[in-house]
Amino acid sequence: MSKSFRGGCACEAVRYEVVGDPVAMVDCQCRQCQRESGTGHASHVVFAGAEVQIFGDARTWDLVGDGGTRKRRAFCPTCGSPVFMTIPDVPEIFTVRASSLDEPERYAPQFVTWTKAAQPWDCVDPALTKFEGMPPSS
Repeated sequence: MSKSFRGGCACEAVRYEVVGDPVAMVDCQCRQCQRESGTGHASHVVFAGAEVQIFGDARTWDLVGDGGTRKRRAFCPTCGSPVFMTIPDVPEIFTVRASSLDEPERYAPQFVTWTKAAQPWDCVDPALTKFEGMPPSS
């Protein structure tokens, strides 16, 4: 197991520590991620069954993804930074925004999702595997 992943919002009022290895690192170009990030995609580090500690009081809001999955996005109520996401129906999944990591250089995207919603000006690594929607379950 690698060392823990730590991070938080811009003002550091909301912090997290995740002990466990990521199951995926993904750039998502869906419209929800575009709107939330304010740019062409969001970059996520996804954990399954990791030990998670949250410090501070994050605010959350729920939405339903294009595939029908209910997602709970968390942000700092002070600075507004998006920090992490959970899936209420799959509680073992915990996802952090790569930009919120204390060591963002640890982020290494493996694939890109929702390319059918990609903006022509959003350039992601052309060498990455791309999926028009969510990748198939294995």
